[in-house]
Amino acid sequence: MYGFINTCLQSLVIEKFGEETWEKLKTSAEVQDAFMTYTVYDDIITIKLIQEACKVLGISMEAILRLFGEYFFKFCKMSGYDRMLRTLGGNLTEFIENLDALHSYLALSYQEMNAPSFRVEREADGRMLLHYYSDRRGLCHIVPGIIEAVAKDFFDIDVTMDILSMNKEEERTGKKEHVVFLVVQKSHSQMGRAKPNRLKGNQDIQRDQEVLGLLSFLRMKEKYLSVSVCPVKKSHWEVVRSIVMFGKGHLVNTFVPVYPERLWIEQKTFCNAFPFHIVFDESLRVKQAGVNIQKYVPGLQNQKIRLDEYFSIIHPQVTFDIFSICKFINSQFVLKVRRERMPEAWKSQPALKLRGQMIWMESARCMIYLCSPKLRSLRELEAHRMHLSDIAPHDTTRDLILLNQQRLAEIELSNQLERKKEELRVLSQHLAIEKKKTETLLYAMLPEHVANQLKEGKKVAAGEFKTCTILFSDVVTFTNICAACQPIQIVTMLNSMYSKFDRLTSVHEVYKVETIGDAYMVVGGVPVPIGSHAQRVANFALGMRISAKEVMNPVTGEPIQIRVGIHTGPVLAGVVGDKMPRYCLFGDTVNTASRMESHGLPNKVHLSPTAYRALENEGFEIVERGEIEVKGKGKMTTYFLIRNLHASEDEIMGRPHSRLDRKGEQKREAASQSSDEMTPEGSSEAGQDSVEAADRQRSSDQTETPRFPNDVLPSGFCALL
Repeated sequence: MYGFINTCLQSLVIEKFGEETWEKLKTSAEVQDAFMTYTVYDDIITIKLIQEACKVLGISMEAILRLFGEYFFKFCKMSGYDRMLRTLGGNLTEFIENLDALHSYLALSYQEMNAPSFRVEREADGRMLLHYYSDRRGLCHIVPGIIEAVAKDFFDIDVTMDILSMNKEEERTGKKEHVVFLVVQKSHSQMGRAKPNRLKGNQDIQRDQEVLGLLSFLRMKEKYLSVSVCPVKKSHWEVVRSIVMFGKGHLVNTFVPVYPERLWIEQKTFCNAFPFHIVFDESLRVKQAGVNIQKYVPGLQNQKIRLDEYFSIIHPQVTFDIFSICKFINSQFVLKVRRERMPEAWKSQPALKLRGQMIWMESARCMIYLCSPKLRSLRELEAHRMHLSDIAPHDTTRDLILLNQQRLAEIELSNQLERKKEELRVLSQHLAIEKKKTETLLYAMLPEHVANQLKEGKKVAAGEFKTCTILFSDVVTFTNICAACQPIQIVTMLNSMYSKFDRLTSVHEVYKVETIGDAYMVVGGVPVPIGSHAQRVANFALGMRISAKEVMNPVTGEPIQIRVGIHTGPVLAGVVGDKMPRYCLFGDTVNTASRMESHGLPNKVHLSPTAYRALENEGFEIVERGEIEVKGKGKMTTYFLIRNLHASEDEIMGRPHSRLDRKGEQKREAASQSSDEMTPEGSSEAGQDSVEAADRQRSSDQTETPRFPNDVLPSGFCALL
């Protein structure tokens, strides 16, 4: 099938069930992202899409096909075929009878199109039998959807369609699907008049009507199935009567033509006026042929030959006998010249195809085939060594070839545009992916609203935050580790640690300011103010302490130890620099938070007085360290954060909840408390001894490689002392 069909199916699913359903359907069917209108796709793709739609939507195959048929008609109208469809016929029967002619015309553009075929049998009681032939099995339920939509839209009638029979085609040469539908038409006005009567009637009357309708349908089905393969030919007046009785029961236009007493045209003039025609009798013996068809099929000059010796029927695919031709007399016939009957010098040329109409002449008991060469373009005309002058001036085939030549050029241009469009769509998808990566990287360096302002070329004004919570951390004896390890080991250790910390920033929604060496800085309440900034930073600090136990010291092979310091206070924040702009924090709060870290103890979370007040009565276990001397700040009473009383370790770490052994969990909590808690009586003295030991160790580190010379923080933190 052409991409037009698959595109219609895609549009149906998106319009009725949403874009997400189509993406799911496309993934399960394993088909490409987009279809191009004039590209031929394997029928398996369409069948697979329909089957997967049944599974995904939970709808039967028949319901999906009916819905598709109804939407296909709507889609054709939206695609520019509205006027073409409206002019096919004045009523539903004429519309269906001319569908094959429409397919024949569309085949000029869609050269690989394998369309179904339709044939109508009229019944005297206003019903009709619709014969549907197709190379594709299982798609017949599309037909009721299309026909019902056409009847409502174009002719303002309701149609009911029931399947009388479904079998493989026997009267045609190929093994095709042949489905016969019983079509009953009823106008809206008749339904409107019948509705009040039905409402007035009781349930018994309604049930009787339903039974009568069912019996009528069964009789019609039995009548059709009992018809012999070669039915008795109707008389002329029976045919006229059936036509008169069809539809509304009377002829709207009572036009009566006038015929001459004899035909006022000579044989030679007729054969020249209709250069492509053939007259043959019931035994297919050729009686007459136009002058140009004799020119390109020389065997027709011998009037004793049989037509099927020189031609084969391409469409409709019926057996080549007079009975089958009469049965499909309303169809457009395409005949193809048999190559073996052509002169030897012509066998390298493409086989000539003729397209035209069969007309039965009752008085002569002969059939006339009025036809024209089936040509799509000037290139095909040249390939058959023909000229436009070979076609009669009154024959629109001349204009059709010239118009279709332009149409084919437009189709090729449309194909190129569709291919370019598809390439641009794929490139756009790749660009969107790369843009997302770039934005992710940018948002990792700057706050999102700040990055968006910089992208728009705006200047970001500095902002003052009255309260926020800042955290600093570093690795204990980091200088000694660096001296004893290879650089790659240091990088691996820091990368492992920082990756774990970075994940925790997303869990607790705090902003990572930056890292310098082993120092890690985050802030809560900046750049987006939030009331729970202290609690978020505190939970983050507890998570850091747990994560640090999973990072090994490359020297000792034991888990590394970190110091964490937290302080709460006001800051000024803004973007600094043009080359590599950074979002930096300024103020004494930054300096104090750093002092809390540098005066802390290994594996402890050190809190300033303001941080303690922010976390007091918030569900955290906090112990007082006591009064200590803080460099540049004097004496301060500080605290240690022990744990969150209302959150488990999994919640702190942002892990999925798992069922833990309660006894084991209680043991771990007891062990943690015994190791972390300090006795109230000796807390101040023990804390003072510990900080003195930490200061001695810090002095030892600074003697080797001073990280904060002259009592100044690293410039990367942009802290104002």
